[in-house]
Amino acid sequence: MGIRLGANHYGKAETRVFRIVRDTARHVVRDLNVSTSLWGDFADAHVAGDQAHVLPTDTQKNTVFAFAKQPGIGSPEEFGLLLARHFVDDVAPVARAEVRVEEFTWERIDDHDHGFRRRGPEVRTCTATVGDGGAEVVSGVRDLVVLKSTGSEFAGFLVDGFTTLAPTRDRVLATSLTARWTHETADRADWDASYAAARDALLERFTAVHSLALQQSLWEMGRAVLSGDDRIASVDLVAPNIHHIGVDLAPFGLENPGEVFHVTDRPYGLIEVTVERDGEGG
Repeated sequence: MGIRLGANHYGKAETRVFRIVRDTARHVVRDLNVSTSLWGDFADAHVAGDQAHVLPTDTQKNTVFAFAKQPGIGSPEEFGLLLARHFVDDVAPVARAEVRVEEFTWERIDDHDHGFRRRGPEVRTCTATVGDGGAEVVSGVRDLVVLKSTGSEFAGFLVDGFTTLAPTRDRVLATSLTARWTHETADRADWDASYAAARDALLERFTAVHSLALQQSLWEMGRAVLSGDDRIASVDLVAPNIHHIGVDLAPFGLENPGEVFHVTDRPYGLIEVTVERDGEGG
């Protein structure tokens, strides 16, 4: 039985780049975490130690910094596509490139020209991939923490000999959402507007839907993103249930009509779902 080298790729992970645009007195900042990964003709580097086809990961880091200056950072999607296309088009051994971008958002303090505060913990995400099959862009958000203090139920569930959970018609619903949506095409005029619309759709449906379960909320949220943008093919949603457990205040002579809770970090329910257009799943 022979032995051969299997699939392989390499890159530079988590290059932090902070860009200040100083063209006017009103500055603009973009704060990114960029990871690059390259596929191609790198077999000799593994089996013979020959680095002739290997673009150093340090060079990939430097490319991120150089591109941040010129042509600059427009949106995570634009920046990721620029880098991925550069590696594929300008570095001969590279057949496919994937660039993952996280953006940490800064907001102006009182509309100040150069005073900002970090908005968090949510992070805007993007993965841009360029190869023989063309370009693909997946936009998204992670750590989007949302909560409803009412308008959520959980009842009618399957019960067996180990079930102790009581059904409820009124509960706190909270999660730290990760959502990723795949675009039909990598050609868009305004990635920032597309991202804002998808994020707004997620938030609007989370608050508006009277939830019978977190699963139902995620379905409605994903459906809203697809309904609002016919150039998005599918939405992947991952939602840990941040449990809020009512505290028994009776030992202290106090009532607790759904006002004081203990927030647990683990274990937690984890719901994952893909919402897609008909035919997308094969």
